[in-house]
Amino acid sequence: MQPIVSIIMGSTSDLPIMEKAAQLLNDFEIPFEMNALSAHRTPAEVEDFAKNAEQRGIKVIIAAAGMAAHLPGVIASMTTLPVIGVPIKSSLDGIDALYAIVQMPPGIPVATVGINAALNAAILATQILALSDARIAQRVQTYKIHLADKIVKANKELADIHYDFKTN
Repeated sequence: MQPIVSIIMGSTSDLPIMEKAAQLLNDFEIPFEMNALSAHRTPAEVEDFAKNAEQRGIKVIIAAAGMAAHLPGVIASMTTLPVIGVPIKSSLDGIDALYAIVQMPPGIPVATVGINAALNAAILATQILALSDARIAQRVQTYKIHLADKIVKANKELADIHYDFKTN
């Protein structure tokens, strides 16, 4: 089984957040890999990864980092693959990581999700893959339908809650 999505994190301390992305990809039966690479501590390994990801069959990269959070941008600077950045809340409430990932120079885009929003990164990755894979497209559609079903169910439950001045 060859991975088509790569989840990269600055350190294994990001794993509790990134597990949400891994679980969704696993649920969708999308082969993925997970590695820890640091733009600052292992720059040669990051360069090797980024420059060789496409030829290894990777189609989308999800890169998470906190603090200075250069990892997604550094990877994006060395590949034409889509890179989705996940800012990790490790200091300054994650605002520093968000700014570091979202403020990329022209020509080096990084799709950026919310702070600690690894699940949204995985959903975006599946939507990108769904453009060329009908099986994944069907799973994304089913997932979205289930999201809507949850809200319908929640409204039914809310209807059963009674207050003297509640009108619905």
